[in-house]
Amino acid sequence: MWTLVVSGLTVFMAALDNLVVITALPAIQKDLGTSLQDLEWTVNGYTLTFSVFLMAGAAAGDRFGRRRVFLAGLVVFTGASAAAALSGSADALIAARAVQGLGAAVVMPLTLTLLTVAVPERRRGLALGVWGALSGLAVALGPLIGGAVVEKISWEWIFWVNVPIGVLVLVLGLWKLAESTRPDTSLDPVGTVLVSLGVFGVVYALVSTTEHGWSSGRVIGFLAGGLVVLALFVGWELRTAEPMLPMRLFRNRAFSAVNAASLLMFAAMFGLVFLLTQFMQNIQGFSPLEAGVKMLPWTAMPVVVAPLAALLTARLGNRLVVAAGLLFEAVGLGWLASVVSADTAYADQVPGLVLGGIGLGLFFSPVAEMAMSIVAPRDQGIASGANNTFRELGGALGVAVLTSVFTTLGGYGSPQEFVDGLRPAAWIGAGIAALGCLAILTAPRGRTVSGETQVVSSGAAEDSYTGNLPSRSRN
Repeated sequence: MWTLVVSGLTVFMAALDNLVVITALPAIQKDLGTSLQDLEWTVNGYTLTFSVFLMAGAAAGDRFGRRRVFLAGLVVFTGASAAAALSGSADALIAARAVQGLGAAVVMPLTLTLLTVAVPERRRGLALGVWGALSGLAVALGPLIGGAVVEKISWEWIFWVNVPIGVLVLVLGLWKLAESTRPDTSLDPVGTVLVSLGVFGVVYALVSTTEHGWSSGRVIGFLAGGLVVLALFVGWELRTAEPMLPMRLFRNRAFSAVNAASLLMFAAMFGLVFLLTQFMQNIQGFSPLEAGVKMLPWTAMPVVVAPLAALLTARLGNRLVVAAGLLFEAVGLGWLASVVSADTAYADQVPGLVLGGIGLGLFFSPVAEMAMSIVAPRDQGIASGANNTFRELGGALGVAVLTSVFTTLGGYGSPQEFVDGLRPAAWIGAGIAALGCLAILTAPRGRTVSGETQVVSSGAAEDSYTGNLPSRSRN
């Protein structure tokens, strides 16, 4: 119970900071006199370090103790939140956000591993469901919470609010969390450096597309360099005796499918949230708080749907429920693309927002359980880090691709110009979610652990794993 409280509060806080700052950007610009590029890097600085250090954080937890590394990352995140609130310049804010992302990268994958280890298998599905729901809810509620805080208090408080929560979680963690490690693991310094540099190159290129364009030498150079380094990382991991990310995991079709689906869902979701919050404020004239409230049919739906998702996974297995979530998301985004116009009535948008929210509710909890149940217990730490890395890469990719489509076909010049860019971006977001649905369906009905497949019967419900895995987990 206490591990769920600690993990839930932490994942909500860390995931929230991915998007909570977006609605505060106009206030930050006015107060600090920042440029457009500075505002972009207020968001991107967090995304960049978060993406880069996820794998390293998970590996460090396996080696040095998950509780110990988790608490250290929490101290970094909380301290950086205070530094961001105290920032008197754009450079100081960007630096604090980067350190914040580092702390979040350390704690985020370890919340899932600590929870999986601590909760008895008979209650593990419910615990992972709560974890997944809180993660999705935090991402979706970012604009609402950010808007409310900025409008009613000040932008600094979107960072100050992390401090008491961080201190509370730190005290609870010191008091209640049990230590766990992967006893047979050792550090892979070469692999850690290669994957960090490779992810840095790719994410830096993606977040730079808005400022420099896809054809610029900077974007092409960093993207190509990152991909080359990641290829070197794969080559090293195939040869080294103690890899940080065993490549055999990717021979497991379910592991590959889960990570592909996570990347595509986050790409669709982040890209559309980024543009839709601007549409509601800049075109429809809503205040930051009003825009957040108008998003509630999407953002609050995961809370309503989570119990239904748990019932469905008990009967159908996680694979089909995750696929249904991605399909609902695709239909919801397609609905928004079909109705959006410069004078769209809010009521016309509600069905699309509700469908998208149902998709989130069906996706987050089952995909978290599936990600942890398709690997052996000794690989759960690094599997969590890998899955979170793919999610963050998806978020950065989605914002880069959909914003690029938006600026190519539309822009900020007029309401009609904004809609001319938003509509095709929303259609592409729907297509990305649909690809995610196809990706998760490539996972075998059989359960695979470390490359070994167990064939299941032809009934609707799937058989359980054997051995050391949770007997009630389903993929």
